Amino acid sequence: MKSEHRRALALGLALLLLSGGGLLLGAGVGSTGFDSVLAAGSDPVAWQIVRDIRLPRTLGAWLAGALLGLAGAVAQGLFRNPLADPYLLGSASGASLGVAIALTLFGVSATSTEWVVRLGLTGAAFVGAVAAVMLTLVLARGVQQTLRLLLAGVIVGVVLGAVKDLISIASADILQALQGFILGSTGLVGWSACVVMGALGAACLLLAWMLAPVLDGLALGEATASSLGLPLPAMRAALVAVLALATGAAVAQTGLIAFVGLAAPHLVRSAVKTTHARLILLSAGMGGLLLMSADLLARWLIAPQELPVGVLTAVLGGSYLLWLMHRRSGRGGFR
Repeated sequence: MKSEHRRALALGLALLLLSGGGLLLGAGVGSTGFDSVLAAGSDPVAWQIVRDIRLPRTLGAWLAGALLGLAGAVAQGLFRNPLADPYLLGSASGASLGVAIALTLFGVSATSTEWVVRLGLTGAAFVGAVAAVMLTLVLARGVQQTLRLLLAGVIVGVVLGAVKDLISIASADILQALQGFILGSTGLVGWSACVVMGALGAACLLLAWMLAPVLDGLALGEATASSLGLPLPAMRAALVAVLALATGAAVAQTGLIAFVGLAAPHLVRSAVKTTHARLILLSAGMGGLLLMSADLLARWLIAPQELPVGVLTAVLGGSYLLWLMHRRSGRGGFR
């Protein structure tokens, strides 16, 4: 146990150091390269680029990734399924539908799109994600049955996705703006978004850490968890709330980012075997590092242009999972 504790501590320190290095590197990655950093001391424009664009974007990518990593660890523990991801309860489809409705109502002209992106679009995505999870809970008649909750989430995701498609077909002028949200981007993340994600992330992390014993009990089976005297319905509801808030906060600011919430807990478990309390903390750090690294690559690979970060995480995350499936095919699958 002491060796596992030391490995978990070493992994946590490594994630902190790498994240700090990534934040510094993010100050120099952009269309003007490190010239803006070198000139920041004497050029007010260069300093503004670093302070108001690059640093909040890099930090925002880390915070969004941390929220998704946290949500992924909670989802996998709650459903006792290593393939569960933060979007499993329909939050992704709900957020996309919210964005489609907002764009249809406010239009996509230059001025209105700027306002919608900064205020209305963010709120619509967050409300849509949370509303989708609430609808899932209603259809599942609460959180008592995990399988019913899982099936309800799949149904809600399919139905809301179809409604979003119908709206986008009826209002074809919103397709380009909607595609930007679906592909995922950290380009519009500012300091205000970082404050919102940081505050919600701290609250979700604290609550998830307090509820970690429930996930440890569920890992041993529902009967075992009940025999420990845990109030499972109330605690399941609290875990679903954490999942919805963390996912909604990340999606509202960065759009749909694939595979970060799924891959982060896998990477942590492959490095160290530990309790859910430590797994949640480490998954948050791993998710932050993954999305920050993907954002840096998206800005650097074809600079001065950039790739949609959601596409990059999908390619890298999908490749990782394919490799993981191939590696474990002879060991009885995922664990």
